[in-house]
Amino acid sequence: MRSSRFIWGTIGLTASITTIVFAVGFAYAANQIWFPKASGTLNLATEAPKKETMIESKAKLQIVALGDSLTAGTGDNTGKGYVGRVREKLEKETGKPVFVLNNLAIPGYKSDQLLADLALKKTQDALAQADIIMLTIGGNDIFAGGDGLFKGDNQTEFNPEAAVGRVAPALDKMEKILQAINKANPKATVLYVGLYHPFLDLDPKKEGSLIVQRWNNGVFEMMNRYPQMVIVPTYDLFEQNLIKYLSSADHFHPNGDGYERIADRILQILK
Repeated sequence: MRSSRFIWGTIGLTASITTIVFAVGFAYAANQIWFPKASGTLNLATEAPKKETMIESKAKLQIVALGDSLTAGTGDNTGKGYVGRVREKLEKETGKPVFVLNNLAIPGYKSDQLLADLALKKTQDALAQADIIMLTIGGNDIFAGGDGLFKGDNQTEFNPEAAVGRVAPALDKMEKILQAINKANPKATVLYVGLYHPFLDLDPKKEGSLIVQRWNNGVFEMMNRYPQMVIVPTYDLFEQNLIKYLSSADHFHPNGDGYERIADRILQILK
């Protein structure tokens, strides 16, 4: 009898100890899963050193601008346009001297004229010195100063068909323009100021907006092939504030406030 009790007692004690050991082991394993501790030998990856931006790496910044009347600053009573305003804002923002080496823009220029200028050595030499290249082109190709864009007795009815056929040929030239700029200076940051619809208030169906967007999308696709090139969107800036930001003199070019908004947008991109 005593032997039987001893055996059963031993079995019970063994079972209890086994249960306790299992419970402790389970709790330890669960703790390691739910609250893992970092190993003392674990090598954490170090963060790669941040690469300096173009602006950070330069002691001074040099701008070259080219294109049409928007880059020339037509419509701005101060004469600064977006180019002069970007220079001022960039200098204030960075604390570095910023120079406009050349503003080669000519009012009325179309894409074929700019393309011809890019073949000139003096233009190539100017571009080669630039840290930042800014340009506008294409508005005169598409809108042609309003030629054929209006019909009706009072010439107030917008006619989008007149502009549709002008987009593709201008885009072909635009591609060559970007190639030429990249060849002249593949390191400079290139900013193309996209088109807006200057006749939006006379185009209730916004048919011209589709044409402008087709142009901007085409330019974006081209510039996307070059890592240093960026298109600066402006359509949204003018869409809700057209009269506020357009020159009252010609209802086509930005006024001072319009150029200010474009300059702000460029600065946001450069930062």
